[in-house]
Amino acid sequence: MRRPLLMMAATTTAAVVALAGCGDAGSSGTKSPSSSAAGAGCAPVAGDRLVVLTDDKNLQNTDNVLPAIHQKASSSQLIAALDKVSAALDTPKLIALNKAVDIDRKSSKAAATEFINGNSITAGLAKGPGGKITVGAANFSESATLGEIYAQALTAAGFTVKVQTIGNRELYEPALEKGDIDVVPEYAATLATFISGKLDKNAKDPSSADLTTTVTNLTELGAKVGLVFGKPSQAQDQNAFAATSAFSDKYGVKTLSDLAAKCSGTASVLEGPAECPQRPKCQAGLVSTYNFQAGTFSTLDAGGPLTKTALKTGKASVGLVFSSDGALAAG
Repeated sequence: MRRPLLMMAATTTAAVVALAGCGDAGSSGTKSPSSSAAGAGCAPVAGDRLVVLTDDKNLQNTDNVLPAIHQKASSSQLIAALDKVSAALDTPKLIALNKAVDIDRKSSKAAATEFINGNSITAGLAKGPGGKITVGAANFSESATLGEIYAQALTAAGFTVKVQTIGNRELYEPALEKGDIDVVPEYAATLATFISGKLDKNAKDPSSADLTTTVTNLTELGAKVGLVFGKPSQAQDQNAFAATSAFSDKYGVKTLSDLAAKCSGTASVLEGPAECPQRPKCQAGLVSTYNFQAGTFSTLDAGGPLTKTALKTGKASVGLVFSSDGALAAG
């Protein structure tokens, strides 16, 4: 189970989101609601390597990884260790970590150790009075690996650390507020929307395509529930649209603007989960933000093996994936 993505309206983001497709109009092999657009489109091109098309108009919000911390557990020593992790972590490195665990079948602890050593995380960390710290993690591999990285950095800084896996956000976020856990790897935009929805279901969505805005709003919301945050990393795990590198090369498509300009039309096949055509961060967003008109929408899984297989075997032109998926690793 991956981190839930921002596909739902702000009033419903407190629920764990399972990405999904459309109703009758978007079922497999049928015309998409936008298929009346003129143009030949871009037929699928099979290939072994997947690439993410750059979201050059910032359709997606800033779901950067950052440490969320119970206020009473926070200290300069703890923040310094976690900020060093954030400074070293970007999306390609997060993809590599997920590949190590999900594809190469290494343990999260082993992948974390390689990251810590490869990025000199422990070098120069000042040891203070320490204390006992519980690092929480959600029940999917990326969160588990990030939790192990946080734990190893904090151990090097003099803390006595244990890692505890606690289900989904509906379980671990209240535990963090209560102090049952002290630190958890989180995602800026999703957490801001989650906390806002808990405090006021009618509040405007505090997440943004601008990272500074998202973190400012998250910090204000966190203060209301007893949470503070370390610096956000450059690593993001959010909705993304991928194609094969062969597709990208054939049609000269590197960005979502390229996709809209060159591939709107009947031959283009967009694949994703069932609610995608209605969701503002999925097909509806591709239409409203980029004016990309797919010829056909086919319903598959939520950025999972079915979607990736459809892309690689030439059944889909472009598909919804997670931006930190290990399958996106170069080489």
